[in-house]
Amino acid sequence: MDYKLQTVDMKSQLEMGSLDSKSIHEFNEKSPFSPEIDSQKLHPMHAAKSESCSVGSQADRNLMSRTLVYKSIKTVVFSSKLNLLIPFGPLAILVEKLAGHHGWVFFLSLLGITPLAERLGYATEQLAFYTGPTVGGLLNATFGNATELIISIYALRSGLIRVVQLSLLGSILSNMLLVLGCAFFCGGLVFHKKEQLFNKATAVVSSGLLLMAVMCLIFPAVLHYTHTEVHFGKSELALSRFSSCIMLVAYAAYLFFQLKSQENLWEENQREEGSDNDDGPEISKWESVIWLCIMTSWISILSEHVVHAIEGASIAWNISISFISVIVLPIVGNAAEHASAIMFAMKDKLDISLGVAIGSSTQISMFGIPFCVVASWIMGQPMDLNFQLFETATLFITVLVVAFMLQEGTSNYFKGLMLILCYLIVAASFFVHVDPSSVDADKELKT
Repeated sequence: MDYKLQTVDMKSQLEMGSLDSKSIHEFNEKSPFSPEIDSQKLHPMHAAKSESCSVGSQADRNLMSRTLVYKSIKTVVFSSKLNLLIPFGPLAILVEKLAGHHGWVFFLSLLGITPLAERLGYATEQLAFYTGPTVGGLLNATFGNATELIISIYALRSGLIRVVQLSLLGSILSNMLLVLGCAFFCGGLVFHKKEQLFNKATAVVSSGLLLMAVMCLIFPAVLHYTHTEVHFGKSELALSRFSSCIMLVAYAAYLFFQLKSQENLWEENQREEGSDNDDGPEISKWESVIWLCIMTSWISILSEHVVHAIEGASIAWNISISFISVIVLPIVGNAAEHASAIMFAMKDKLDISLGVAIGSSTQISMFGIPFCVVASWIMGQPMDLNFQLFETATLFITVLVVAFMLQEGTSNYFKGLMLILCYLIVAASFFVHVDPSSVDADKELKT
């Protein structure tokens, strides 16, 4: 009340021109809105508030970081029941240190690799949400068969060229017969009242690439067994390296064709696949990159134990290395593709199932095999494309059977059953098959 009266009195004095400097000074001292009083009252409060805000914001950032880490681990590690097998990886290392039993080390390492291969595919799919279809396709090509390639690199470093050849061959056979057969069979049982359809044009292109890969494998084998090389032992290796470079160029052209010329079809398949993943990523881009590095590193560690234990496991189990390499290793490496192909087939999305199964076979035949030949060339290892007569004939017949199954653009449970039975015949054949290289090695040891 006094303040209002004083203000009115000042106003009247200003109007009358009788306000002097003393009056103004007294007013400033008595006014509650004086700048000095404001600064004295507000400065301590502001300092305390800013200090508490800085401490609070730091605590909030720490809490947010811990929350994001927990959420990422929960999403990647605890979202799949298959991850219950992850502890078998460290257990395999522990068994090797304590007991050194190669059979158990090999078995436990395979169990530990299985969920890691599936999670590696998951992290790649998550990263593809941020990179777009073109780069995403390249990522899938690179990491889709990363497990087999990592095992192959370690085997090459150890000089186990035959294991590399057989494991890559087994991956192709497993995808084309077992994975595709189970997808056709399960999808046919769910939709038994109709024939499921898929894009025949895409299947024809993939079949053509597989036949090209078979051609590149046949010629070195024919040269070897007919003894028609210009320089014995050297021409076969030179032809293999030249053919491998051509296959890599062909695969790069195939990727360009799929991702550019067929961009609409590719994006449509990506949208269909994304609709089953809630149309969005579950983890961030950098989380995907970090998990890719973690999974790849852990797979590399276990792959080294697998390679070192494979010969000991063959002796302990009394099973040939060819059967372990062609049948056992690919089933573990293709666990993620196997589950994905069946899941999409049961949702009547055979184009995606076909892309998973046949696409993976194409990656191994046109990228994985020539990549290993070039890598062995750099390492100084003499790996060639001569997969021996029995293995090459098996691959050739398998490609023909699958090509005939795909030529109509339809599938049913009977076709799937036929492919599964064909795979059982192949598995039985390799169970009784003795690798010629192992026979030659035994003869050298005896002499």
